[in-house]
Amino acid sequence: MARDTPYGAYNFMVDFGGPEAPGSAQGGFSDVSGLGTEITVAEYRNGSDPENHVVKIPGMHKNNDVTLKRGVINSDDLWSWIDQVRRTGPEAKRNVVITMQDEGHARDVQKWILINAFPMKYTGPTLAAKGGTDVAMEEWVLAYETLQFEQVET
Repeated sequence: MARDTPYGAYNFMVDFGGPEAPGSAQGGFSDVSGLGTEITVAEYRNGSDPENHVVKIPGMHKNNDVTLKRGVINSDDLWSWIDQVRRTGPEAKRNVVITMQDEGHARDVQKWILINAFPMKYTGPTLAAKGGTDVAMEEWVLAYETLQFEQVET
């Protein structure tokens, strides 16, 4: 049975499918944004069509880049992956699984699977000596070939 109340966007896990602890969450990300896919549309009309309008035909699809943000931690898991991409190119692609959980972290609700993903951009934290309340945040942008969606059975 479907739920009446939408799930909160604050309980999620990110699995990079890498050699370090495969199948487990890595990084403690505070934000994941950009999940999406788009199908381009071609417009076509036969010259002999009796009606004067175009037919819309689905074309190629493209996927958005996904941005992940986290506080800087003493971990080189993503650094080693970006280094692997620099050295080996396509061999470094991985499947990344983003899993949303229910409010109590008791069960998975749905998953977005980024097929053949790789880090394409890193942005380091803004460092400022003005105060002590800001967290040093880093940002990773992933490119991927295919987005799959999986609803977890209830």
